[in-house]
Amino acid sequence: MPGTAPNQPPPRVGVDEFSTNAALVDGVRRYGAGWAAGALATAGRLVGSAEFQENARLANLHPPVLHALDRYGERLDEVEYHPAYHRVLGDAVAHGAHTSAWADPRAGAHVARAAAFMLFAQVEPGHACPVSMTHAAVPALASEPGLADVWLPRLYGTGYEPRLIPAAQKTGALVGMAMTERQGGSDVRANTTTAVDASGGTALITGHKWFCSAPMSDAFLVLAQEPAGLSCFLVPRVLDDGSRNPFRLVRLKSKLGNRANASAEVEFERTVGWRVGEPGRGVRAIIGMVHETRLDCVLGTAAGMRQAVAEAVWHARHRRAFGRFLIDQPAMAAVLADLALESEAATALGLRLAAADDAARGQAGGGGGQAGGGQASDGERANDGGQAADGDRERAFARIATAVAKYWVCKRGPAHAAEALECLGGNGYTEDFPLAMRYREQPVMAIWEGSGNVVALDVLRAIAREPTSAEALADELEQQRGVDPVLDAQLGRALSLLADATREPEEAQAWARRLAEELALALQGALLVGHAPSSVAEGFLAARLGEKRTLGYGCLPDTARTAEILARV
Repeated sequence: MPGTAPNQPPPRVGVDEFSTNAALVDGVRRYGAGWAAGALATAGRLVGSAEFQENARLANLHPPVLHALDRYGERLDEVEYHPAYHRVLGDAVAHGAHTSAWADPRAGAHVARAAAFMLFAQVEPGHACPVSMTHAAVPALASEPGLADVWLPRLYGTGYEPRLIPAAQKTGALVGMAMTERQGGSDVRANTTTAVDASGGTALITGHKWFCSAPMSDAFLVLAQEPAGLSCFLVPRVLDDGSRNPFRLVRLKSKLGNRANASAEVEFERTVGWRVGEPGRGVRAIIGMVHETRLDCVLGTAAGMRQAVAEAVWHARHRRAFGRFLIDQPAMAAVLADLALESEAATALGLRLAAADDAARGQAGGGGGQAGGGQASDGERANDGGQAADGDRERAFARIATAVAKYWVCKRGPAHAAEALECLGGNGYTEDFPLAMRYREQPVMAIWEGSGNVVALDVLRAIAREPTSAEALADELEQQRGVDPVLDAQLGRALSLLADATREPEEAQAWARRLAEELALALQGALLVGHAPSSVAEGFLAARLGEKRTLGYGCLPDTARTAEILARV
């Protein structure tokens, strides 16, 4: 019988992953998304169920299989997934983890969607890739009215249909991306894929892509060169008449992690695409998309940290060694509390960024902005200018803070997973427990949508090209000035570097990573001091910002409040 083995923890199933996650619950309430708590608790119970976790295990145990040709040698270009993957992805879509923030814009909508995304990504991260890309595709498509009218209702749908049939025949659609090429990588302007105008806003695309994630999606955003420069196109997998758009799958990548999700090399040959944005302005067309996927990298890493610390604490609460439970041993408790602090800091930062998305669109909750919809009163109309200014400020803040968070939180993910895995001992190193999967998974978040150097340099780009973003970030940090001397010291370090980077942008390239790190730590510290329980805030400041700060785990100078920190896990 499960759980009857001597001195072995029972399976961690039957858990409401939302309601037991104090940091997530607090953030949802703080930023005006409390209205979603019931739905999030339902999703939390679903992802915490034995059935969902088994589907997650099977989806990673049986990776996708490419069928390039059918048995007669004709092009097929299909990817076969285990049924468990389809069940996981269908559940996430049904609960709005993809596009609910856009489909139902209201106060706190982006925070609620972020929380839903985190719940599903916590247990099975592979499917989060198409979920994230579909969410991120909305701003790009919304800028093109003809495409928006047709495609946005499909993306807002909560039905999932894995078959390759016209998107018009489905109750929901997913969007993937095919941007990078083998000779360019992050340098998309080096792309060689070409597009020949075919009138009516369409073009015929020919070329290759080195990475195409979720190749069974219903449509893809693709970059290709036109005479005017690099343009963006929406490429349906299946055309409206039922014929398949030329979309050759060369091979699937054999990846370190993200095994449940397929990533392919693809080739186009006169493949039909619909232009998104102006010819030659493809990079501009995808800027909003990149912002959203980078934020999802932060949220996905935070979700992984939550899984790692929750599994480690569960093990320690049920496993005895040397006469008492592991969690009662000071050395283990210190490590677990340190893991919990970093998890909470990542969650707080991710939700703050989601709240900035809400505020930038006039949908702020929890003390900022007004919900959309309804008839405005005279007082509300009089406040429109202030709300617009707040929205501009939050948009500027999100521009730089998302890059800062993407660099630091995602950089910390692999080390966090490794330490949590170690807490389980030999069990953690086996595929029978989820932390082996998590250890493989976390590095992709630090690579996807820009690896460390690319994102750190983007922080400098934001400072140089959008100086209001640096001002907004500094204003955010200054709100907690004078509250705690340890935090004040960190604010001094971070803001001094920010000022230096503003004055000397070229020289700052050599220490761009340090700038991103110091800003991220300052921002996390400020958020926890402003909103978290004192045990969490003081523990984080001591472990990460104090004189004895360390990037390792288990070195908290004062463990007197360890139990309070662990009680929130």
